Amino acid sequence: MSPNVSRAVDSGMSSPQNYDAFVITAPGLEALATAELQALGVADARAVEGGVTFTASQRSLYAANLHLRTASRVVVRASEFGATAFFELQKRAAKVPWDEFLSPNRAVSLRVTCKKSRLYHSDAVAERVATAITSRVRGARIVEDAGDEEADAPSQLVIVRLFHDRCTVSIDSSGALLHRRGYRQAIGKAPMRETLAAATLLASGWRGQSPLVDPMCGSGTLSIEGALIARRMAPGLHRDFAFEQWPDFDAVTWREVRADAESTALPQSPVVIQGSDRDEGAIEAARANAARAGVSDDVEFVVRPISAAESPAEHGWIVSNPPYGVRVGERDPLRNLYAQIGKVVRAKYAGWHIALVTAEAGLERQLGLGLKPVLRTANGGIRVRVMAGEVNASSARQPTDVAPRKRRRPTRGAAGDR
Repeated sequence: MSPNVSRAVDSGMSSPQNYDAFVITAPGLEALATAELQALGVADARAVEGGVTFTASQRSLYAANLHLRTASRVVVRASEFGATAFFELQKRAAKVPWDEFLSPNRAVSLRVTCKKSRLYHSDAVAERVATAITSRVRGARIVEDAGDEEADAPSQLVIVRLFHDRCTVSIDSSGALLHRRGYRQAIGKAPMRETLAAATLLASGWRGQSPLVDPMCGSGTLSIEGALIARRMAPGLHRDFAFEQWPDFDAVTWREVRADAESTALPQSPVVIQGSDRDEGAIEAARANAARAGVSDDVEFVVRPISAAESPAEHGWIVSNPPYGVRVGERDPLRNLYAQIGKVVRAKYAGWHIALVTAEAGLERQLGLGLKPVLRTANGGIRVRVMAGEVNASSARQPTDVAPRKRRRPTRGAAGDR
């Protein structure tokens, strides 16, 4: 459960308007997002494949966008109907209450998928839906969908999904993906999404009440997300959302939701949070990102290799995202790094908890820490898992998958032959 909000958001102050809402998450993050919604007071949050369903008032819809750390976006299901022919699709799309979600004279982008349905041509489906929108909403302009990686979201996204001849029309309430908190402008070589960083911390069991160390912090995403959790700061306080442009947007309720979030935040982190990296440029980027996030004074960033790591307390959590080595030829050099991580951790962090994002079992075994998976998901299209456990200096194990080095027989005529 995320500790970011202690009060319920539906405590008698919700709008009469209710939405059939859905939180979209990366694979494997559904349970974490469900716990976050429950912490917000959403009683009917239910995890399903790909996300979480819940009934949202205006207040809880706004709060979900503002507070959720592990969600990609929050959408509202505006309509669902059967459609096996284009005339049927066009007739029923015309009855969707578009003007409840789409303001006049705004750009609208359509994202259409068709699977296992008689209407399988997505462009033709988009054409019918576009006609329904422009007929109902004055001045609506249909524009090309820029995709999820677009930094800004100037258009209102409408998601149309045809599956087994059932058409579901969803309206995006988030705008830019929720991992775009607004602070990470300087990134390292292998950036970690903010949502995955938060999920890694929450899955590890860390709740902002013990020291946190990331000895390979890169541009600082894990440390910064940790500071936001420790201070109970809502991750969306410094960005805009698509629902702010809806015709029924309630500015008074939104100000109340934001004010509640600001009053809940602590003035400083109650625990030590430390990030280090051997790359001086990465540390400079991390400090700049922390400043934009408003947590400069809550995280200590230090330039140093992992071999020089120092424990700032007797007990705490090590949480890190070491290199994966997914390309051919990268894994062998990383074996030494993972073995070194295990050695340093056992020597300097005995009694601490540890959680690492990994992608290869062979490298995990080099750690010699006997970690267990607590989360499986993906990062940049790579299947990863969070391995966690407790560091016990007396239970050090030697890596078991190191193959004996084969002796090469001299090749006649090769350079160096005598």
